[in-house]
Amino acid sequence: MELIKKLIDPNTVLLYADETHVRSYQVLWATWSEVDWQKQVPTYGHHAQVPLFGAVSIQDGDTILHRATTANATTFLDFLKILKRRYPDKLIVLVLDNARIHHANMVREFLHQKGERFHFIFISLYSP
Repeated sequence: MELIKKLIDPNTVLLYADETHVRSYQVLWATWSEVDWQKQVPTYGHHAQVPLFGAVSIQDGDTILHRATTANATTFLDFLKILKRRYPDKLIVLVLDNARIHHANMVREFLHQKGERFHFIFISLYSP
């Protein structure tokens, strides 16, 4: 009940957040083909990717993107600091999946020491 009161407070922002990798290649899992005529897919010899963290506010559609060098607990903390600067006077409620980086010890320590303005809501595993 207390969280519901906070969510309707104008000093709270509710964000859905996730991370992804934009890749320069496609991952092929399976394909149908005629016998002896397997589909050939040209590649460029490297697998470049750009990890991105993103969040969207359900109140006003405001989006925040953070390009990172990798997606790990350290870069997730960088993203949390960006959110903290973006919403300096608000409680930041984040809806997250259960990725390991969201539960990392360094994230828990940050929330314990400096995360008084964050509240995490975790969706169930493999939720669409």
